[in-house]
Amino acid sequence: MKIRVLLISLFLILIGNQVNAQKKLNKKLKELDKYYAKSLKDWKVPGMAVAIVHDNKIIFEKGYGVKNINTEEKVDENTLFQIASNTKSFTTAALSILVSENKIKWDDPIQKYIPWFQLYNTYVSGNISIRDALSHRSGLVTFSGDLIWYGSKYNRKEVIRRARFLQPKFPFRTRFGYSNILYLTAGEIIPEVTGISWDEYIKTKIFAPLEMSRSITSEKDLLNKENVATPHHMIEGKPVVTHYINWDNIAPAGSIISSVHDISNWLIMHLNKGKYKGKEILKAEQIYEMQSPNTPIYLSEKSSKMFPSQHFKAYALGWQVFDYEGKKIVTHNGGADGMISQTVLIPELKIGFVILTNASSGLYYPNLYKTLDVILDKKNAPDWSKLILESKKAKSKLLTQKVDQEKLPMCLEQKDYIGVYGGDIYGNAKVSFIKKGNQNELYLELLPTPMFKGILKHISLNTFEIKFPEAPGLPSGTVNFLVNEKGIPYKIIIDIPNPDFNFKELELIRK
Repeated sequence: MKIRVLLISLFLILIGNQVNAQKKLNKKLKELDKYYAKSLKDWKVPGMAVAIVHDNKIIFEKGYGVKNINTEEKVDENTLFQIASNTKSFTTAALSILVSENKIKWDDPIQKYIPWFQLYNTYVSGNISIRDALSHRSGLVTFSGDLIWYGSKYNRKEVIRRARFLQPKFPFRTRFGYSNILYLTAGEIIPEVTGISWDEYIKTKIFAPLEMSRSITSEKDLLNKENVATPHHMIEGKPVVTHYINWDNIAPAGSIISSVHDISNWLIMHLNKGKYKGKEILKAEQIYEMQSPNTPIYLSEKSSKMFPSQHFKAYALGWQVFDYEGKKIVTHNGGADGMISQTVLIPELKIGFVILTNASSGLYYPNLYKTLDVILDKKNAPDWSKLILESKKAKSKLLTQKVDQEKLPMCLEQKDYIGVYGGDIYGNAKVSFIKKGNQNELYLELLPTPMFKGILKHISLNTFEIKFPEAPGLPSGTVNFLVNEKGIPYKIIIDIPNPDFNFKELELIRK
């Protein structure tokens, strides 16, 4: 009888603890729900979707705002967004399957599978491994060469081929330098080994077994899809509808389009050491490998002050890892034209979440840390949305304070600037005349990328202003013609200030 009473008591305590835990969880989810809705309005972002998973279940999934500011159709958990660089973890997962099957090794040289692949010198070309490429330690600076593929007519092979002309900033294997082109290169090992394209391999080996039925690998596949978010650029603080840009030529680095519902299954599998609904998708040892640090990432003093509980950051394989409030955080974000996203895993707690937005906005960032703070019961946590918005406004005010430049006459006649300028990295740029009213205006076209074209407006001497109307996400910049002692322009330097593309990297010499 005593044993029976004791068992009943223990059962009631257990049930009581579960009820209390559920109440606490529901309270947290309500707090986050309210915060997400408010942050969306504060940041003036059209739409967002969020999902949270725990213990092999989706415990929260919801859409906020609209898919398109013109149609005002509502976002829901199945709305498709481009997840951009969150694709990288899918590429490493696909490669991990080949590692498990003993078809490749993480530390194999890339040239073992793509013999024609080259980088900036013979040693690096022959020794850079799959791991080096996936953990961003090639010696190239972050985003080096991205103008080769972005919106260009080059196919995957040509993008990889042109990587040999990129110049390093750091010694090989010494520093972190984020490279989309090297992720493309690693992804293209898959068809070399299997005879199956990267796209089909992702669909059959990952999407299908994870029941990610709405997920696709190409913008072209959107023609057959409904419930799709429209990308928006934030221009002068307001969202403006833009369009998808095809990323097929860099697909293993960033082309996947998915929903928070589908991504939830992906997160559940990672948190369950490679299993989904009892079926092994990836090996547990490979999950561990992909979530382990490889390349340290510099933690700035400013970042340390903002996040005092964070002591390290590093890049693993397709994921970034850092510590926060005593927990290991495994995460990645993604930025495409008019869409920013974030995926997060907290392996120790078996919790993960995904945030997808349809604007070129930093909204994902405060919501990332708010979600972590609520989940981890952080005391005295700041209002990240308010804090970052205030900082953003102050920075924007400084950037809009223009410095007047003395306008001096054009050094040459307009016709003297006309010509073709080009180099190995990118290809050719053409300067020609275009008729505007009754006048001829100088016109610049970057020939590999059809959307990069615009009128050159004279500023001073040999410097002109350029704006690409078909690329509204980029600000206006300058085109400076370098002139030799004979008074002939021999080179152009394009400077368009933005965080993603280094136009100065292009060597554009007169032909």
